[in-house]
Amino acid sequence: MKKQSVLTAAILLAATGISTSAFAVPAITDYTEATSSYEDAFVSGNFNASSGNQEQSSYDLDLSLDYEKVFSSPNRNTKLDFNGSGSASKGSTSGAESTNTYQALGSATVDNYFRPGSKAAFWYGKGEIGVQKGQDSAFTKATAGLGYGRVVNVTPMARSIRIIEDLRENGFLKGDPSDAVYRKVANIIDRENEYRSKHGAADYEQYWVQDIQSAIEASRMVNGKLNARAILSSYDVLTQERISTRKYGWLVRAGVGAVITDFDGEDGKPALEVGAEYHRPISNQTQFSNEAIATATLKDGDDGFNFNNAMSLTHEISDTIDWENKWNLAHSESDNLKPLTTNTLSSAFYYSLTNQLDLGVEARLTDLNDRIDNNGNDDLDKSLNIGVKYRLK
Repeated sequence: MKKQSVLTAAILLAATGISTSAFAVPAITDYTEATSSYEDAFVSGNFNASSGNQEQSSYDLDLSLDYEKVFSSPNRNTKLDFNGSGSASKGSTSGAESTNTYQALGSATVDNYFRPGSKAAFWYGKGEIGVQKGQDSAFTKATAGLGYGRVVNVTPMARSIRIIEDLRENGFLKGDPSDAVYRKVANIIDRENEYRSKHGAADYEQYWVQDIQSAIEASRMVNGKLNARAILSSYDVLTQERISTRKYGWLVRAGVGAVITDFDGEDGKPALEVGAEYHRPISNQTQFSNEAIATATLKDGDDGFNFNNAMSLTHEISDTIDWENKWNLAHSESDNLKPLTTNTLSSAFYYSLTNQLDLGVEARLTDLNDRIDNNGNDDLDKSLNIGVKYRLK
């Protein structure tokens, strides 16, 4: 009878999903620190070369650079953004010459909140500069306007959860720390630059990890004290495991400005801009983001309109594998050119070889609609690329 009662209790526990050893891990959105910063910088490349059974050797090289740095404080958010790409190729037909192209666009945006620390109204200023091969001059633009909302960097909380999870899996914790402990550890992680400035680049990690250790030990959930193995394990999580940037929140903005110089050499075009962002971690392993921006330039006989939408869903399959899915929509039209719409869908797996180097396998579909028939790009373009992505920051 006693055995039957124990068996019944075990079945009930399993059916209801209750475990005596379960840990209540907080959501990474529980972190709402207004002062934060992050920096992402990636170089990605794909290269293919062929020879034999063709008139001459051929190759295709594609490179791209993505950089984003954001510093947030209760008063303002400052964002530096840069995207550049280039390609070089040579066909297999005898006499075909090599060709190359490049383009780049950088911007700086400052959001100034009317009420510090709020997620409400702000005014912003933005400057942009771009270059493109074959164009007469650089593109420069200045915009100012109003906005509402705030996007918060919650990556420190994701790293805090990962450290405590690692300590738990290795038996250093006898229970789950409170949510306040997770947030305290996240706050220390977020202040990495402060530790670097105070203690120097060579030594700051000692003090940084020590304060994280002290915060966890203060929870009284540690089996004794964290020994050298536990400290080294936490250090490895902080420095050797890459966690993709996590953001939470939304904002909208609208502004007016001027295209100071255009690619075609013209200047003084009035401009309108409307944009929106939405970021949400669906779980502690999955991040959804969507950013959209529409711009219009106004000039008699040369009006133009551009719309870009970038949507992404990133899931951490494991500590070393990320699954990244993207949909990019770009639409442009002007008085002098036919409307052009490009849709790009991609799905990629990135395997972390080191903390900075990823091996990627990407499947991509591209649909280009230029309203011109039978010009060689009417069909859906399909590609499978294997390349590397190097993390600069």
